Amino acid sequence: MSSRILVVEDDRVARELLEEILRRDRLEVEAVDSGETAMARAGAGYDLVITDVRLGDGPSGMEVLAAFQAASPQTPVIVITAFGDVSGAMAAIQKGAYDYVSKPFNIEELALTVRRALERRRLVEENRAQRGQRPAGDRLEDIVGKSPQMLEVYKLVARVASTQSTVLVTGESGTGKELVARAIHRHSPRADAPFVAVNCTALTESLLESELFGHAKGAFTGAIAAKRGLFEEASGGTLFLDEIGDVGAKMQAQLLRVLQDGEIRRVGGSEPVRVDVRVVAATHRDLEQDVKAGRFRDDLYFRINVVTIRLPSLRERRSDIPLLTDHFLAKYARRERRMDAGIAPDVAAALGGHSWPGNVRELENVIERALALAKGGFVLASDLPPEIMGTSESALALPGLADDRPTLEDLERRYIDLILRETGGNKKRAAARLGIDRRTLYRILERGGRVEETDEE
Repeated sequence: MSSRILVVEDDRVARELLEEILRRDRLEVEAVDSGETAMARAGAGYDLVITDVRLGDGPSGMEVLAAFQAASPQTPVIVITAFGDVSGAMAAIQKGAYDYVSKPFNIEELALTVRRALERRRLVEENRAQRGQRPAGDRLEDIVGKSPQMLEVYKLVARVASTQSTVLVTGESGTGKELVARAIHRHSPRADAPFVAVNCTALTESLLESELFGHAKGAFTGAIAAKRGLFEEASGGTLFLDEIGDVGAKMQAQLLRVLQDGEIRRVGGSEPVRVDVRVVAATHRDLEQDVKAGRFRDDLYFRINVVTIRLPSLRERRSDIPLLTDHFLAKYARRERRMDAGIAPDVAAALGGHSWPGNVRELENVIERALALAKGGFVLASDLPPEIMGTSESALALPGLADDRPTLEDLERRYIDLILRETGGNKKRAAARLGIDRRTLYRILERGGRVEETDEE
């Protein structure tokens, strides 16, 4: 079915030229000469609107844009500006226009912009149709994932939350250690008391000591009054010590004393202060190796390592990447008020193939950046950082491809295996990513003797 295009242009020559250019691509074109007529047709099911900014004495192209944004925000609008009016074009983009073109038209550039806008509209509609088919990922507040590794994390959080035990959360930077600490606190009997987080690497040892334990009046220059430390601020609740493996020997001894005695001494003070605090610590370091090397006290290690929760890297749970992508897309789409946020299939493949050295935090930053750059909220490959597309291990960089020159049948098998891994074995989603129906996918798998693949819905 041909796409329906509405052209809004009060200049007859320009209007007829636009109609001619669009009909070359076999598009169904309706043309009107006033903003008032165009606004009356808002919500009439057009796939694309092209409007001049200046439309004589009636409503302007910006008003046409606003009308379509209100009636059918999924419809892309291309704005035409005279003489490269950059400020007007920027205003149009900020108000939701898909793109702008300048008079006089560059025919090829205009045709390419139209094709891209229609492709975006098609992808948005497909994304909307598939959104209800995606399985909701298991999650614990803001921790997202349904991989076996994350299910183990959920189980440990559920078991340990109701206890008073000290917990050590380990994992690479960016894996979400503070989210786990907050989840433990929220599901504990201490949930109504404070959760206080401190990054142990962000302060020098002397400043960290004062922050954690407070100080007495006159303890040092500028200490004009006594100050409560974070242990006291967190009393009754949870204190999260992030990157505890980076603290020095003196601070390690002081933390050990607090965990053993339940008391602190403010800097410059002599009286002990009782504190009732549950400690959750986190580190990206291998503390066991640090203990063997003499960099970390073994007695403190055993105190904080009552229960250990190890967070897997994103490389270890690639099947969670689509769920995390959806989660971050929804998060930033709400913030930016983007109605039809989504991603193109080649973007999903690139995200699934990236090595993610920065883990979940890096993925979140990539999605936030891509959505900020995306026109209309739908993320295309051009919206991704170059390193994501360049280092993808997706279909264009299948392992061994450059070395063994596989047959087309072997290449097809490898690509299908890759997509099945990325979708966690879900054939319905895999078929959608491959652009085939499930029956075709089943036939291919049967031909290769791999019908035993799981089919989680």
